[in-house]
Amino acid sequence: MNSCFLTIMFSLLLFASCSSPSGSKADAVKNSVQNSAEVAKPADKVNVPVFNADSAYNFVAAQVAFGPRVPNSDGHKSCGDYLEAKLASYGAAVVSQNVDITAYNGDVLKARNIIAQFQPEKTERILLCAHWDTRPWADSDPDPDKRYTPIDGANDGGSGVGALLEIARQLSLNPTELGIDIILFDAEDYGRHADEWRDAVEGEETWALGSKHWAHNTHVKNYKARFGILLDIIGAPNSTFYLEGYSMQYAREIVAKVWNCANRLGYSKYFKMYEGGLITDDHVHVNRILGIPCIDIINCDPQSPNGFGPHHHTVKDNMDWIDAATLKAVGQTVLNVIYNEK
Repeated sequence: MNSCFLTIMFSLLLFASCSSPSGSKADAVKNSVQNSAEVAKPADKVNVPVFNADSAYNFVAAQVAFGPRVPNSDGHKSCGDYLEAKLASYGAAVVSQNVDITAYNGDVLKARNIIAQFQPEKTERILLCAHWDTRPWADSDPDPDKRYTPIDGANDGGSGVGALLEIARQLSLNPTELGIDIILFDAEDYGRHADEWRDAVEGEETWALGSKHWAHNTHVKNYKARFGILLDIIGAPNSTFYLEGYSMQYAREIVAKVWNCANRLGYSKYFKMYEGGLITDDHVHVNRILGIPCIDIINCDPQSPNGFGPHHHTVKDNMDWIDAATLKAVGQTVLNVIYNEK
């Protein structure tokens, strides 16, 4: 999951934090981003590849076909092998970081962070990332009998990876000026079951275990990147991506770069100039441990009680919730950002 922690209660505060501010506050947030130095930098490079949304959609479906990708499961191992092979087929130097990670409940997870390096010889680099594991239990499902059922994770996990695989395909055909690292983090979604919550602080520490391990044990010694972009829960129809709190705290200029690029490309329907909540996700460890400014593009639904959408952490998180138009908006925005970096 990608829990939202503000100060008191998880679901109530998430709903409030994702709501669109009004009046002067909304203007102040919008101006804060638009007045960044990055605004004057146009997304004007003529040879930015076209993001193929159908290709990305098929990459999501390919993952879902393996079933839930919960660490230690057969589906997890098979999908991991598929992802490694697919990235290698696009010319990336692939590193598989295998590690035993102990989850909050004592389970030892056979985790695998998958790192694909494009043009690894280049010192100036950009990090793109997503998590590829899925939630081991549908603890937000309205049916109590299903709350310990693993989920397909088409949107929560699959969508971000699908978009990155399509970006990897484009990188194989059209090299960027900077080196690109695509990292698929494992064990992000093995956080504490909703029935077992004690307090926000303890709960926060049970998520994003793969990225935490990588941040302490990078695949390259003293790894550096100019910035990072995390994609999570980016596939649902009419998704809305707000200015996530940790992203604004650690990487405000990168938020400005991405959100203004999206708006210039005509994707303001998706990329909203409003503050969202503080969402615990893989980018937090990248920022806190490595000091790499990393943002999170993640759906926030102010109309949903949990802030993420009615399918989130339920058995309904399947291909019915994947929309090619949303994948296109995110994927094309990311492509324009990375191809305009010099």
